[in-house]
Amino acid sequence: MNRNQKAFLFTVMAMGFLLAPEFAFAGLESSLMGIKMKLTGVILPLLSVIGIAIAAISFFTGNMNAKQHIVYAVLGCIFGFGAQAIVDFIAQTVR
Repeated sequence: MNRNQKAFLFTVMAMGFLLAPEFAFAGLESSLMGIKMKLTGVILPLLSVIGIAIAAISFFTGNMNAKQHIVYAVLGCIFGFGAQAIVDFIAQTVR
């Protein structure tokens, strides 16, 4: 397949996706809101709790950097659980 045939095939496929109703009327804003809710509601708090657990294990095993791990874990929790407020604050500031 030469370059022109590939370009033509790509154009036909792109037009097909753009003209299909489920792709043509898909809302970008609703998709981004869904991603934001998953990140701020599930993933960031989960990572914060995992960070606290790893810092606790580091502390109980006597690691020399345990204090630094705990500080990073606490900062991670602050950002993880406060992410929604941070995102809302930035969104209101930008508007």
